[in-house]
Amino acid sequence: MAGTRGDSAPTAPSGPGAGRTVSAVASAGPAAPAPGPAPGPVTAPAVAAGLRRAGWHRRVAALPLAYLAGLVVLAFVHPFLPAWRWTAIHLLLLGAVSNAVVVWSAHFAAAVLRAPAPDRRRAEAARLAALNVGVLAVLTGGTADRPWLGVAGATLVFVAVTAHLVALTHWLRRALPARFSVTVRYYLAATVALLAGVPVGAGMLVIDDPLRPRLLLFHAHVNLLGWVTLTVLGTLLTLWPTVLRTRMADGAVRAATVALPVATTGLLLLGVGLLAWWRVVAAAGLSLFALGALIALRPALAVARTRPPYAFASWSLAAAGGWLMVALAVDAATLLPAADPAGAADRFGAVLLPLLVGFVAQVLVGALTHLLPVVLGGGPAPVRRRTALLERHGPQRVAMTNAALLVLVLPTPPFVRITTSLLVLAALVQFLVPAVRVLLTARR
Repeated sequence: MAGTRGDSAPTAPSGPGAGRTVSAVASAGPAAPAPGPAPGPVTAPAVAAGLRRAGWHRRVAALPLAYLAGLVVLAFVHPFLPAWRWTAIHLLLLGAVSNAVVVWSAHFAAAVLRAPAPDRRRAEAARLAALNVGVLAVLTGGTADRPWLGVAGATLVFVAVTAHLVALTHWLRRALPARFSVTVRYYLAATVALLAGVPVGAGMLVIDDPLRPRLLLFHAHVNLLGWVTLTVLGTLLTLWPTVLRTRMADGAVRAATVALPVATTGLLLLGVGLLAWWRVVAAAGLSLFALGALIALRPALAVARTRPPYAFASWSLAAAGGWLMVALAVDAATLLPAADPAGAADRFGAVLLPLLVGFVAQVLVGALTHLLPVVLGGGPAPVRRRTALLERHGPQRVAMTNAALLVLVLPTPPFVRITTSLLVLAALVQFLVPAVRVLLTARR
């Protein structure tokens, strides 16, 4: 695992201290020692800071795992819930993913901006508390047909995410120029996208009129492509080479810098085009967003050519990148021929499966598999044990998930789809069980 002593840490092509920053950010742990004088003894404040960080991440890592566990429960009780598809989507995106984004974007932002670790995390804890009370209210309101409870929950989510945006902006303004500060700009753009999507989603809980298909398309695209995908693209700049334990590709920072305005401009055009139902504008926006994603991912592909994926985390992230491109292509194929917003909304289900399961879920599981062992601390030996536990049966899990997903996106009989869905569920359980075990044993 990169970032632990004895392992090779990825380094940027040039720049003083750049390699150390990459390792610290992507592994969320201490960087590998740089050449030079031997390090001095570890001080008591450093040990205390490490323990505080480990304790914080042990607690907050339970949040996305809890929502993923909720998906497993939902798989068995869904026949009794009329709105189970809506619940499943929001358990994953609003619950598991939003918690992971808020926690890890704050952590990575502090790392790339070299902000000092806080002695207390009261503000972060308050934001997460508000976020999760809001998420639970939204889930309850949407599932139990209590729309105004859902609206109140969405308001809390909006407040929590706004506070997160303010914190990120504050850190960026106060920080000295940093090589990887573009990552934080991705996070800012992603957060603004969610703040645009949340009120529309809340409105759909209480409004049912001819504009609903346009609102649905806007809400889904802005949240999935903005909040989730922009966050992933910004994080992969440093995470991907560290997962592969190799050097960052030449020009990776420049590619990320160029890709961000392209992707955000595309997202803006896509949102406006969907709301006004200007298909040409929407198509142009979707094309620009796809181009931005390709520009941002090109250095990752160059790195993978020299150092191919070799373990579960890297294969999961690689597969997710492929499914993102598939989902964008399917999105274009369903959006462009649609005669009206209602038709486009009805066909959007074909986009959700590769985007949610293929891209979002595999990114989340792959990233947590790499990051959790390191941030829980304890030294090289515990990190190796946790990594081995989370990587267990990795080839089987990746192959089973992606083969099952391939079957699900093709026209297949219902009984085949049900059986295949159980394979995806089994792969999720194979991650959750060792992940919970890692959190529990880290207490000792």
